[in-house]
Amino acid sequence: MIKREMYLAKIRGFIDSDLIKIITGIRRCGKSIILEQIKEEIAKNSSNIIYLDFENRRTRKTIPNADALLDYVDTTKDKNNKCYIFLDEVQNLTDWADACKTLRLENNSVFITGSNSKLLSGEFTKELSGRYVSFRIRPFVYKEIKEYAKELGKEYSVGDYLIWGGFPKSLEYDGNEKTAYLQDLEETIIHNDLVVRYGIKKDDLFRSVCDFVFRSNSRIISAKSIADYIKANNEQCSLHTIVKYISYLEEAFGIDKIKPYSTKVKRDLAYYYKVYNADVCFNSLRVENNRYDLDHNLENIVYNELVYRGYDINVFKYENDEVDFRATKNGKVHYIQVAYSVLDEKAYKREFKAFNKMDYTYDKVLITNDEIDYTTSMVRHIKLKDFLELEEL
Repeated sequence: MIKREMYLAKIRGFIDSDLIKIITGIRRCGKSIILEQIKEEIAKNSSNIIYLDFENRRTRKTIPNADALLDYVDTTKDKNNKCYIFLDEVQNLTDWADACKTLRLENNSVFITGSNSKLLSGEFTKELSGRYVSFRIRPFVYKEIKEYAKELGKEYSVGDYLIWGGFPKSLEYDGNEKTAYLQDLEETIIHNDLVVRYGIKKDDLFRSVCDFVFRSNSRIISAKSIADYIKANNEQCSLHTIVKYISYLEEAFGIDKIKPYSTKVKRDLAYYYKVYNADVCFNSLRVENNRYDLDHNLENIVYNELVYRGYDINVFKYENDEVDFRATKNGKVHYIQVAYSVLDEKAYKREFKAFNKMDYTYDKVLITNDEIDYTTSMVRHIKLKDFLELEEL
């Protein structure tokens, strides 16, 4: 498996900290691999390491609860030196939070991961009360999955990425096997992490909401628009329930919501938001006859890549027009329009409309899949294949 340096660099400064290090993110995005890579780095200087995988039934049988874990650590570690403790899928341990809070007080450096929404949601904020630092891991960005493909002796084109996204293990499969793997992953997230976790009674209704949201990536959505969709399918659902269901998807890192930013009021606007999938495969799994939604998937991919690179993202409202992204990092602000192509005259005018009203002080960027360079004196055009290889804008 490739080394995910972008994440490791953020974690290294906390390796010896007494804060509990939480490696979090959507299922099967590579959290356990990150944990293993941190362990390997520590092992170069220390052998006082304990690693336990609570997804393993044998581990759960031997160490079923917090007291058993504390006893195991006491009898296993070298008490004269700092011990590095790695607890994978820790949510499967009864009273895991109590165990972690105790371990950090006893000259241990504790790292945990978990896929269940008990750990994915804000629940660990309450359980650990500021005694932690968290790192969100995401599916592979293009450079990572291309590197992993090379390691496997495979090719993975930009077109593949636009359709099937970046879940690491999906690259090991082709054709129907890839689809089956991703469908199983989604089912695990929806059923295990959400339906079971939250005791959702109306399973079919919840899945209808999930279908709508996952198909609506890179679009503005509202509870009302979803309610109208539900009603059109002869079902009923309150706006309150829809808002709750969307929050569940967000807590399990299935989607991100981003707010608009307006020059008129100089603040975030809270009355609507745009939704992006954690991975574009959730949209592609819902298409028929291979009519993939490349326009919206491309925008979703640009969003995921920008967030991975550390940009803060908003939708930008300029007068009566909308720019896809206001991306901010280290005090620099970029205004970005995204389109699959602007070869068509109408598409070209649409994407440049808001830019044409903005003066030269704005850094304006257009990202498309076109091979033709549409750079002007005021707008930088970046081809998608080039954008995916960049470190910074």
